Amino acid sequence: MRFTKRLSDVVASGKRDFLEESGRGGQCPSLIGRRISSATFAHSEPSPLTTIPHAPSDTCSSHSTLPSAPPRSLPPERLDCLPIMGFAFDQAPERPENIDAILNGLDRYNPETTGVFQDYIAQQCQDQSYDCYANLALLKLYQFNPHLTQLETTTNVLAKALTVFPSPDFSLCLSLLPPYVLAQSRNSEKTGAAPSGTLAEAVQHLSLLHHQLNNAQYDAFWDTLNGDDLYADLVADVQGFEELLRVRIAVVVSQCMQEVQRSILEGWLNLKGAKFDNFVKEVCGWKIEGEKVVIPLNKENEARSSVVRENVKFEQFGRMVKRAYEQPA
Repeated sequence: MRFTKRLSDVVASGKRDFLEESGRGGQCPSLIGRRISSATFAHSEPSPLTTIPHAPSDTCSSHSTLPSAPPRSLPPERLDCLPIMGFAFDQAPERPENIDAILNGLDRYNPETTGVFQDYIAQQCQDQSYDCYANLALLKLYQFNPHLTQLETTTNVLAKALTVFPSPDFSLCLSLLPPYVLAQSRNSEKTGAAPSGTLAEAVQHLSLLHHQLNNAQYDAFWDTLNGDDLYADLVADVQGFEELLRVRIAVVVSQCMQEVQRSILEGWLNLKGAKFDNFVKEVCGWKIEGEKVVIPLNKENEARSSVVRENVKFEQFGRMVKRAYEQPA
């Protein structure tokens, strides 16, 4: 099998971008990455690499003004894949030029661009690309123009943000929602379900999934997702939602473990039997040894002792020492 990114490289790349952005005082990108670009499984040299399943799709909308990939058909056992890459918060390499022009110009706050952003989000749901910066721009437009808000589109933005956990995208999206929606969602957690068919109901249910993912309650996440048809409706528009989450969970597991019991990992990935074996071996590049799954060493899961040394020259303190002997004005 030929893939395009090793799991260990994924973690290292994301961490490096995170540190670089933090050092510049800019926005911190996801440790796992932002952008997903298309590639395809092909038989070649065996190499343990990580990819994200990608569902083929047609255009996002019959009246969309955005370019879209031609439809493709793949056999069920074959998956079109998307490598995980690390990118800055406001960057998306596959972002269309017209969207980029809007985001970098005054039209970003023009209500007339709302439809363009909505089509772009529909396209993201279909081709499994992701553009957090554009999605947040649409939510900001909804803030300024509440009458333009579309429940389905807002729900899709939140669902897409879940697919890039453990990045803070979901929380960023929540911060741009109307305060009354968040208040209703919080109150419904105490008093019961939020009013049916409202944004508050969608926020309540998706927030529960977000909480379970962030707290590594993966078994509970799958039980919750599969236990109520409402959850299936909320994520129905996001192609490959479950496959994307499995890869994210696998990346997080690879960051903190060197081996894990097969039965535990089956629950975390919600896979069993041959499907589990294929995912672990072919997608993740891990080894199955009896009832254990062995994860290759990487910079995150390998325990290493580190010695920190700081060389500070006396001349660097010269100015401070000089100030100490200066007379006050």
